[in-house]
Amino acid sequence: MNGNELIKRLKELAKQRGCEIRLDSKHGKGSHATLYFGDRRTTIKDRKKEIGPGLLKSMLDDLGLSKKDINQ
Repeated sequence: MNGNELIKRLKELAKQRGCEIRLDSKHGKGSHATLYFGDRRTTIKDRKKEIGPGLLKSMLDDLGLSKKDINQ
């Protein structure tokens, strides 16, 4: 899964749960951006590159989510 796919799935989840999602490209160096999901946040790296399984788990942990949440 790359960054754009993750963002798309998180947007669908936010819509289902009725929470706010926002991507702030100004907070992050280079191709990195800050993603806000409700009252939690994480850093998204280059949105076109694949996200490794360890980094994906860490990002989902930051957002208080599990892999099951985004694979529905």
